[in-house]
This record gives sequence, structure tokens and C-alpha cells, in this order.
Amino acid sequence: MNLNALKSKVEKYVQVKQNTFDYRDHWKNETRELITSTLQKVIDDTDLDAEIEIKDGVENLEVIIMNLGRMKSGIREKLDGDESRSVVRNNGMLVYQQLFNGKIVVLIVQPFLEGYGEPQQPKSLEIVRPKELNEGFIIRHVEEFLKDLIAWEDYDDDQPTTNNPIGFSTNFVQEEDM
Repeated sequence: MNLNALKSKVEKYVQVKQNTFDYRDHWKNETRELITSTLQKVIDDTDLDAEIEIKDGVENLEVIIMNLGRMKSGIREKLDGDESRSVVRNNGMLVYQQLFNGKIVVLIVQPFLEGYGEPQQPKSLEIVRPKELNEGFIIRHVEEFLKDLIAWEDYDDDQPTTNNPIGFSTNFVQEEDM
């Protein structure tokens, strides 16, 4: 019985499993502080109205959030009589979350109006190993986040369409007179 292929899979499994422990240690010893300090520096240096939240209730599944908060949207829902209710707007979040295997998923949570439609699923920017993450990556994530926020704020349907007109004449090829 030849078990060479099976042995290599066992070796790979052992290495991948060890990576999880190494990634978790790196998160605790370096990555968590790198993310929080870089995001705080961005907030401080740009006057971005945001705060850093750390969700560490589950060890090795921690989350770091740059949260732009909630506010009254300026939209008011009319109720009975002269009563009305302000519609609350969630301004969006940039999220760094540890995965079960110690890697980090980076997500963007789009702004949304509470009670009007469903919030979009978070947009996944990438999954990185803790050792790969650096200040440059984090700045790039914040730039992508801001790009999405600007697009959300400036939404309109004036973008050019690539749809072809519908009709029999669009596929009609005129033959030249012979």
C-alpha cells in the first residue's frame, strides 16, 4: 500500500492547522494594535467623524470596527395626525474581523436608512493573513470605504447605459439594390 499522497496531505493539514495558531498569536501581539492605531490616526489626521469599536467578547473571533455612527436622516415619516418620526440613518462601517482560521476578513458595511429596504450585505474587500496586513493596506481599505460612501451619497441614475435599443430594425441588415 502506497501512502505517499496521503502523507503529504497529512503534512499539509498539520501545517495549515499550525498556521491558525500562528495567525491568532500575530493578531494578539501585533495586528490588533496596528489596525486600531492606524484607523485612529486616519480619524485624527483627517477629522473623519468616526470611532473605533472593538468587539472582543469571543476570543480569536475579535472584530475591530471604524464606525461612522447613526444620525437622523432628515427624512420624517408622517404618522397619525400631526405626529411624525425621524428615519434613522446608519452611516456605514469598515470592519476587520478575525475568522475561525485566524485570517482577517475586511468588510464594508454600506450606509442605510432604518425601516426602508433591507441593508445591503457587507462588501468583502479581501481576506488577509495577519502578517500580510500593514499600514498601506489599511489606508487602501479606508480609501475604498470612502469611495463607496461617496458613491452612496451621490447616487443617481444619470450613468450612461449600455443597453441596446429593442426593435426589429436593430438586427435588420439592409441589402443594397442590385
